Amino acid sequence: MYQGDIAPPEAFDRLKKNANAVLIDVRTQPEWTFVGVPQVDRLVRLSWQVYPQMEVNSRFVSEVEGMSLAKDTEIMCICRSGARSASAASALSNAGFTNVWNVAEGFEGDKDAKGQRGKTNGWKSHGLPWVQS
Repeated sequence: MYQGDIAPPEAFDRLKKNANAVLIDVRTQPEWTFVGVPQVDRLVRLSWQVYPQMEVNSRFVSEVEGMSLAKDTEIMCICRSGARSASAASALSNAGFTNVWNVAEGFEGDKDAKGQRGKTNGWKSHGLPWVQS
């Protein structure tokens, strides 16, 4: 099991304080392109599920291992709302990474009463830096 769930502001603060910390955005290429990405140093874009089939990326753990990160590197995983990133964080923990966290609210957060994301919680709603292509 990964270390726990943290809110986006805590993840951003950890990235500022720890020069070795890494944020892995586990969403898909279309999400990165059309929704945006956190604007931080040490951002890794690596899909947990492969679009459009949305099957689990069987190379996810090996690709992270290929980055030559120490097993105790502080790694935070983020997705849209915190579900895929929790699965990715668990997989990394099961592979021996010991300091893995899930950004529970994700990039866009939960849907509001109108069914829209990005306003209730999540990276964007907290006003953290992000960019869109």
